[in-house]
Amino acid sequence: MTIFLIIGFTLNALGQSKIKGKIIDKDNGIILSNVQITNLNNPTSVVSNLNGTFEISEASTYSFKKEGYLEKILDLKHDSYYIIQLMMNPSELNEVIINSNHIPKKLKEAVTSINIVPLKAIELGNDINIASVLNRTPGVFMQSGALNTNRITIRGIGSRNLFGTAKIRAYFKDIPLTTGSGETTIEDFELNTISRFEIVKGAASSIYGAGLGGTVHITPKNAFLNQSAINTGISVGSFGLSKGTININHGNATHSFRATQSYTHSDGYRENNKYNRQTFSINSSHYLNKKNELSFLASYVDLKAFIPSSINEETFLNSPKSAAFTWKQSQGFENSKRAIFGLSWNYQYNNHIKQITSIFTSFHDAYEPRPFNILKENTLAMGIRSRILGNSKLFNKTFNWTLGGELFKDTYKSETFENLYRNFPNGTGSVEGNQLSNFKERRSYYNAFFETTYKLSRNTILSTGLNLNQTSYNLKDKFPISANNLDQSGSFKFKNIISPKFGISNQISKNIGIYSNISHGFSPISLDETLLPDGQLNTNLKPETGWNFEIGTRGTFINNRLQFNLTLYRLSIKNLLVSRRTAQDEFIGINAGSTKHDGLELSLNYQWLQKEILSINTFVNYTFNNFKFKEFIDGENNFSGNDLTGVPSDIFNTGINIESSFGIYGNINFQYVGDMPITDSNNLYSDSYSLTNFKIGYKTSFNKKLNFNLFLGINNIFDETYASQILINASGFNGNAPRYYYPGNPLNYYTGMNINYVF
Repeated sequence: MTIFLIIGFTLNALGQSKIKGKIIDKDNGIILSNVQITNLNNPTSVVSNLNGTFEISEASTYSFKKEGYLEKILDLKHDSYYIIQLMMNPSELNEVIINSNHIPKKLKEAVTSINIVPLKAIELGNDINIASVLNRTPGVFMQSGALNTNRITIRGIGSRNLFGTAKIRAYFKDIPLTTGSGETTIEDFELNTISRFEIVKGAASSIYGAGLGGTVHITPKNAFLNQSAINTGISVGSFGLSKGTININHGNATHSFRATQSYTHSDGYRENNKYNRQTFSINSSHYLNKKNELSFLASYVDLKAFIPSSINEETFLNSPKSAAFTWKQSQGFENSKRAIFGLSWNYQYNNHIKQITSIFTSFHDAYEPRPFNILKENTLAMGIRSRILGNSKLFNKTFNWTLGGELFKDTYKSETFENLYRNFPNGTGSVEGNQLSNFKERRSYYNAFFETTYKLSRNTILSTGLNLNQTSYNLKDKFPISANNLDQSGSFKFKNIISPKFGISNQISKNIGIYSNISHGFSPISLDETLLPDGQLNTNLKPETGWNFEIGTRGTFINNRLQFNLTLYRLSIKNLLVSRRTAQDEFIGINAGSTKHDGLELSLNYQWLQKEILSINTFVNYTFNNFKFKEFIDGENNFSGNDLTGVPSDIFNTGINIESSFGIYGNINFQYVGDMPITDSNNLYSDSYSLTNFKIGYKTSFNKKLNFNLFLGINNIFDETYASQILINASGFNGNAPRYYYPGNPLNYYTGMNINYVF
């Protein structure tokens, strides 16, 4: 009898299946190791292994805890495989696992200056303009002349680009947002689809192409597993603002799907300033089995935005609502459609090696009537990005590495036509005339990269990296050759550029770490900059290259209530590329010297109160810029020793955020922007300015399924007059004063509500 009982118990035990699963970061899908998993009904616990997996035998209620993440409590049952998603805790950013270098690590162990902009920071203001989000990051400055007119600089890099953002790389998950000629556009994305920004500053990201200014990595919102929900939102505001969004989420145990649609309209503060944008995005994740994961990402933007352009000083001071005269008369606008698509495959070979491969494609069609001509352009891009990640032991110490490459090709077609608006009655707007040019560019590059982190000791990490880049252009001039039009066809291939990186971090105590790095980077030349007035390609032009030297410290004080990050750096750039104006709207590129960027970046976050009923947090961010032309000779002008054009002397941001258990929340933010040189000669500076923004809201739940959020925001409370963007080195033609200034919006408001229903 005893033998039968033993056999019965044994068979019963064998028949009980284990409960297994994997724990990941909800935003970026990184596996989370050493998560404490505690049985709340029986105080026993286990931890997830290096691959984020766990195995338990008893069905019960469990809590999942890890530093840097919010606790999650779930009921686990037998015969199930679970994917557990943990959300980051904004109060413990230094403990969050980052993915900016593809080798997952805690932020506090990073050897470079990296800033995380979490979802809570994105939600501090309105969801219309991305500039207010990025400008709270030390070292980053985004000028916004209009919703569709922006320029981002990081540590001064990109400030000399006249229109748009250049010399800074950006990725939407694993999909490059930077074109083959180095131009980047991120302002068209719907903020409601973004969960986090990871910003690597300086030429420190070898696995992302070693861009001089750095890399902006955008993480889209992933869908929730085991949940179906719908979220709708509407908002209205000053200058005819109206916006509507709908967000649908569906997920089961291993598959998730999120779709977001939005519509945004604004009449704009200025003349000829209307803005209409529709977006649609899809993001899905599929955990096929223990080794295979797939994810799909698609984003589509349909935009029509009129362009008021820059104005001269007299108009800026006395009639800031005015558009530039010629842009108003021609009713200049931008009509564009853009989309990106990407598919990623994650394969786990074993406990030590995995592969991540992404294929992507994108297109951009645009029609832009300008006073001087009408531009039609089309871009089609495709590429693949793949890397292998490994972890092992070297001399009995942890050694992590990644090896991979990125291949990118795009084809850019552009045509220009006469704009005959002057030949028609006022109010007609732009009228297309004869063709003026017809170009087809093929642009391609590849990056091969290798990066490692090696744990020299318990508290010391050494990181090395290497990037190899090859960029080439091919231009075909399809316009008929004549006495007035020379054939500008040709090819341009850069020499291979090798960019190394060396960094080290050390935890000098449990709460404080220091880091330092030396890194090399470069910025590609656009094909337009290589064209000479005689139609030939300037093959002697060299890309800008530079070295970044930095040292910093990050950590916590006062029982982890104060988080801080302080960085000192020097960025030295040679082969400075300058756009020299040869006609009213024609520029050529020249190498004119070198620049020296010395700076300081400080960020502080303090929890004044962290109670269940009420929490009060404050932040302070400060940027000091001492950027100089080390050597800058442009023709007969010697600007050596002058301040770098288009960069503020310093930027200060501070704010207080309040949340309560009874639903009321709010924040107030203050930003100071120092003066900045408008001309290379430094004979003209923009005025410094201060902006104060305020937001208050109320959240409530009618039941467990229905949530409601009502909010009101006021921007520029004190109605400051300021230039939200400047056009450096503008020239006046036909006796007109130079148009340097884009007026910022005066006092304005927005209000709206969100409703979320969980099925």
